[in-house]
Amino acid sequence: MHRRNGRVGAGLLAGLLLAGTLVGCGPAKERPQDQTAPVAVTEVPVEAPAEVPLDDAAEPSPSATGAAGAAPQRLASPSPAAPKAATRTATAAPRPRLVPRRPTETWAPPPPPRPRASPCTPSYRGTQATRAEAKAALTDAAARTYWPVSAPALKIPLNLVKATAWQESGWQSNIYACDGGVGLMQVMPDTATWMNQRFEQSYDIDNYRDNAYLGGTYLAWLTKYIGDMYFESDYRLDAALCSTELNSCLLNAVIAAYNFGHGAVAQEGQPLAIPNPSYVRNVRALMTECVCLAY
Repeated sequence: MHRRNGRVGAGLLAGLLLAGTLVGCGPAKERPQDQTAPVAVTEVPVEAPAEVPLDDAAEPSPSATGAAGAAPQRLASPSPAAPKAATRTATAAPRPRLVPRRPTETWAPPPPPRPRASPCTPSYRGTQATRAEAKAALTDAAARTYWPVSAPALKIPLNLVKATAWQESGWQSNIYACDGGVGLMQVMPDTATWMNQRFEQSYDIDNYRDNAYLGGTYLAWLTKYIGDMYFESDYRLDAALCSTELNSCLLNAVIAAYNFGHGAVAQEGQPLAIPNPSYVRNVRALMTECVCLAY
């Protein structure tokens, strides 16, 4: 999740997807893939009440680009007799605030490691999980309720979890990246330690099931963190809410932060930033076009 320059996905899966669909080496780390440098943010941990998960207390093709930047469709206007909708419509979403609210999550992940100066080859350890096993673990991670008290409606879409894992590792559970990223979701060890403390869990980063849960937990944390700051606590990760501007929706922001770290995307007093548009477009394309969706 905080990542680095080279991604595992590109080298391993160029033949499986559209040219340029996979980039770099993995999650829980920040790796500058685009030219805009992430801004380092020093987070001061403070004690916060723990939320315990309910279950376990390179360019895309024109079609992909269109899918990532399509303007939201408008719903038909209700008839005069229809009562006013009490809830948000499927396509209505707040624009990101230019001046964000102060984050409600004050205990944040550690800053990502610096990118490696020299290239290296990823290593493999142990037995790789089958595609069926990886699919089951990722599906379980997406089905969890990570914020049962403060944000019970917050859900991580399954296609986002699958696409992120494919972008990060090509669903290789036993791959260890040069920057320290581990497994399916390329979780950084320091990030895993922080998440276990924050959510009062004991997930094993080397276990493919726990690795999927760690990736899902990080996506959930980013959704709440950025959603509270910029989107009036609207946690919907719907592609239909995105316009042609990459910083227009929570989905793109969460994808960007998974790759570059939360501090490069959401900063106090600053507008929402997307410093890694290529990565965001890749994952957005994989959410609809990845071969992994058929597994």
